[in-house]
Amino acid sequence: MRPARSPNPCNRPSAARCAGVPDRCRAVRDTGKPVAGPVSPGNDGRVTWTAPEVSRPEPPLIAGEREALEAWLDFHRSTLLMKCGGLTADQLKQRAVEPSGLSLLGLVRHMTDVERWWFRIHGTDQDMTFLYWSEDDPDSGFANLDTHDAPAVLAAYQEEIELARAATRDKKLDDVVPSHGHHPERARDIRWIYLHMIEEYARHNGHADLLRERIDGVTGG
Repeated sequence: MRPARSPNPCNRPSAARCAGVPDRCRAVRDTGKPVAGPVSPGNDGRVTWTAPEVSRPEPPLIAGEREALEAWLDFHRSTLLMKCGGLTADQLKQRAVEPSGLSLLGLVRHMTDVERWWFRIHGTDQDMTFLYWSEDDPDSGFANLDTHDAPAVLAAYQEEIELARAATRDKKLDDVVPSHGHHPERARDIRWIYLHMIEEYARHNGHADLLRERIDGVTGG
């Protein structure tokens, strides 16, 4: 995430409604935690893993700046997971129409590295490797989907979110952090990182909405 095509600015194209058919809309539970997804029997009698359904907390209508930023970021994180909920590993790997290489699993992998890039590498001013992105293969988060299994990818994403929260928990929005990219002069504050992450998720959740509708017709959220 710091070379010419880092996971940070993901220069990829950018959408939404609810079908209104109850059994096609994804159930949202109010536990605040991901819950086990349903399983469906395969033709050979085995059960098929599906991505867990998740709850999505609504941001407060009246809140302080930090609370509002964190609430909207969590809203978008949950939205991405909602778009994956109930789908099999193969469905999560299904790509959009050519020439796009976008898939739901690819988006989750990409955002895992983006969380690390901004909150841990920038937010705590430390260098670390990425889970998927590399200098030699900047599109590896979206490609090579067969090299990682879907449950592990979703677990890694949720773990990275927890680490991201911890990385900036004690930092003030006005705290300035140095750049770890190709532009060392681009110091920025923690507030900028939150705003950028909300913008990035909003863009990619538009992609996720279209991907999900193409897979099984489910829209909304």
